[in-house]
Amino acid sequence: MNQKPSFREAFAFWLKLGFISFGGPAGQIAIMHEYLVEQKKWISNSRFMHALNYCMVLPGPEAQQLAIYNGWLLHGTRGGIVAGLFFILPSVFILLALSMLYVLFGKILWFQAMFEGLKPAVIAIVLFAFYRVGGKSMKTVLHTCVAVLSFACIFFFNIPFPVIILSALLLAVAAMIFFPALLNQNKADKSETEDESIYFINSLQVQPAFSWHPGSLVLKTFFVLILWLVPFVCFRVFTNDPGFWNTLSLFFTKAALVTFGGAYAVLPYVAQVSVDKLHWLNSAEMMDGLALGETTPGPLIMVLAFVGFLGSYGHFGGSLMHGSVGLLATVYFTFLPCFFFVLAGAPLVERARSFEKINAAVSILSAAVAGVILNLGVYLGKSVLFRQGSMFDLNNVQGFNLIWMIISVVFLMRFKTKIVLWIGISACAGLIKFLLFR
Repeated sequence: MNQKPSFREAFAFWLKLGFISFGGPAGQIAIMHEYLVEQKKWISNSRFMHALNYCMVLPGPEAQQLAIYNGWLLHGTRGGIVAGLFFILPSVFILLALSMLYVLFGKILWFQAMFEGLKPAVIAIVLFAFYRVGGKSMKTVLHTCVAVLSFACIFFFNIPFPVIILSALLLAVAAMIFFPALLNQNKADKSETEDESIYFINSLQVQPAFSWHPGSLVLKTFFVLILWLVPFVCFRVFTNDPGFWNTLSLFFTKAALVTFGGAYAVLPYVAQVSVDKLHWLNSAEMMDGLALGETTPGPLIMVLAFVGFLGSYGHFGGSLMHGSVGLLATVYFTFLPCFFFVLAGAPLVERARSFEKINAAVSILSAAVAGVILNLGVYLGKSVLFRQGSMFDLNNVQGFNLIWMIISVVFLMRFKTKIVLWIGISACAGLIKFLLFR
């Protein structure tokens, strides 16, 4: 068996991961797998995948939650907290700096031109995400039907995202109980048996230190509630507009609790509320925020921090200080539930490693998420590919955006170009277009 890594050695990896975690959840999970499983042999593949399956079910960014889970497996609660914090801290401060540059220099023509190149690339990235998620989740006729219905509900009938997710969960439970045959998937792609004994964390061992106790769950729940309430008290005492801060805090708490499937799935909901109801920003600024989120390390859900920054910045008359507080508050309320779900639930999940029926049932949720992601692509494409958002009117098609979106799809899907590299190329393309045709 491999030796347990020291806390300092694990800390160094989590710190490094925060700066190199580009490429979305797939790339981030691949980095963790390569280091933890293949190189260091700290965690076996079966335990790594078991943790990933649980994180995929949770609301929130699965890659960050997987980091928390793996940190917890290695060094308990303190390991999970360190892993989760350093996964997001670098991107928090990078995005804060980029948000300030955006509001200060966003009106400069060359700066706008770079974003014009990024916008169609972002559409391609969303479509690529649908391709990846859909390919993995639509394994049966039932899964395909769920994905189609999910798209139809949110696109044609404007049914709220949380309602769709709740309906998918209820359908999954019903299928698991009454129609389990509908959940059967081809198991031919199952990983080959590996030598578990060479890993420090493996499927052969029982870890009593991680056993689940109801009292521990109650204590952790109480502690997290206190942490959640503290900012409300601070806003009440130290600000002259607690109503705005309460709205921001409650909105992003709710967004965090319904973020099944990661950022691509929850962005339609966030855009619907922040753009159409709260009027914190417009759809073009939402696109710019998504582009900024793609250029920074860490989970893409960090784009919510940009929304919180612009909402606070605009509400308080262009105040960078209030915008910064809004961004930090958004991050706090978005990621606090992630730590609770993993640190409170992981011990129980470790006791349920053998329940395959549950894993099959939650695959219904992944299919519903695929339909929601496709809706996000259509939602964003409406404002990027057509002037004044008039879809299907060929006279209003924006030629450059359409062509660059198609090129982006080809390079991402056919040539497997890394997302971060393509984001940089797209920004340069927008700048070149501006210089040639201004």
